[in-house]
Amino acid sequence: MPNNPRDIAIADYDYPLPEERIAKYPLTERDHSKLLTYRNGAIDESQFFHLPDLLPCNAMLLFNNTKVIHARLFFRKETGALIEVFCLEPYKQPVAQAFEERHHCSWLCFIGNNKKWKEGLLTSEFNINNSKYKIQATRREAVGNAWVVDFDWTGGMSFAEVIEHAGVIPLPPYLHRDAEESDKERYQTVYADPEGSVAAPTAGLHFTDDVLNAVRAKGIATEFITLHVGAGTFKPVSSDTIGEHEMHVEKVQISRGNLKHIISHLGKPIIPVGTTTVRTLESVYWFGVQLQSNPDMDAMHIKQWDPYTLCKNDIPTKDALQNVLKWMEVHGMEFLDGDTQLLIAPGYRYHVIDGLITNFHQPKSTLLLLVSALIGDAWQDCYRYALDHGFRFLSYGDSCLFMKP
Repeated sequence: MPNNPRDIAIADYDYPLPEERIAKYPLTERDHSKLLTYRNGAIDESQFFHLPDLLPCNAMLLFNNTKVIHARLFFRKETGALIEVFCLEPYKQPVAQAFEERHHCSWLCFIGNNKKWKEGLLTSEFNINNSKYKIQATRREAVGNAWVVDFDWTGGMSFAEVIEHAGVIPLPPYLHRDAEESDKERYQTVYADPEGSVAAPTAGLHFTDDVLNAVRAKGIATEFITLHVGAGTFKPVSSDTIGEHEMHVEKVQISRGNLKHIISHLGKPIIPVGTTTVRTLESVYWFGVQLQSNPDMDAMHIKQWDPYTLCKNDIPTKDALQNVLKWMEVHGMEFLDGDTQLLIAPGYRYHVIDGLITNFHQPKSTLLLLVSALIGDAWQDCYRYALDHGFRFLSYGDSCLFMKP
């Protein structure tokens, strides 16, 4: 691990990405995307539905099963001004509990056209089964660059139902288009379950039930964990070095059953689907390292530079994960709910994963740093190959299978 990873220059992780190579829409069939593979130092290409044949037969795939919420709510003031309220996460309340609220809840939100809404109540109507209902928003206080917004609504339905019918699914800003009806299905994985993300874990968008069944038929284990993806996933690194970049914080959930299965699989290939799954698994490892010296910790909060200060305390992966499992059992927890700000950069030593299924990422992004930490400078050869061979890029684009050298 570098003595000072903060000195890594983000300019070294730039590449030319023509606008026409960004996939604005998904393919008609999810699993017909192209698949670039990097294994044993060699680059090759296939189609995603061949993935089961390209994986080690004793592997485990781990998926992020978070579901994208219809996070964009629009209100129009009496003056005609359009105000967008972009829901980021519940304010001082667990995600699942906030979605079950029936009359009132509070969220941290970005506010579009903020100067036009200095005070007062905003109201919008929405329809469910041909019946009209109202949702009201009141801006309370600023928290960083977001605002606490209080929501109240009629009808007595859950906030999950309200936002599904009153809101719009948030597409990545680089698509430069409004969400369409088809995006409600295609910007979700087929296994999406707990609601809470404002961006899809896009590596999973290529999976179909047929591919999942073929994976399991080959004897490959599967596990589903949760990291609710925040809007910060699209935040570019604007500083010259990563030491000046602040990572976003995201909510993590992993069960005791997940951990037991992962521990039993150590020594065989563990391959996460998507960078969010990577960050979840590695964050849990570092929580286990912290518990080794401080078993009385009350919650998991992994800061972006923790691994680079804790690395001198490295312990075997099995020991770290068992520390977390024991901590959960002592506290009577079936699920570990925590948060992570983990930044994985070149020089980072992976402790849990042996490979990665992912999409092609934006230039100068922390996601490229994560990929480089796995396969080194070979990321440049892989991306150059993809650009030369007609691969589609970013969220609705093609996919990659990278195996640790």
